[in-house]
Amino acid sequence: MTHNPAEPRRAAVALKYDAATDSAPKVIAKGRGLVAEKIMALAREQGIPMREDPDLVQLLTQIDLAQEIPPTLYKVVAEVLAFVYRLNQCYKRPNNA
Repeated sequence: MTHNPAEPRRAAVALKYDAATDSAPKVIAKGRGLVAEKIMALAREQGIPMREDPDLVQLLTQIDLAQEIPPTLYKVVAEVLAFVYRLNQCYKRPNNA
């Protein structure tokens, strides 16, 4: 299958953050095209929330795997983590209300 240059290739980045052990979120997976699709499929299978933000993905793809995000991205990534935490709280409620 060939890539049509008129269509942007999909990109994905996966972050991991454990407040008990990590000083900042780390990039644990990243890719474009089929790799991005696989990352997203695995996230869906595991019930991991996803958020589309092409500008943030572009910045995060520049970070090496297993590296912490730089302090310049703390605020925007904190907003994403807050989004994920809110989603998780909604799913934990018995009536989802």
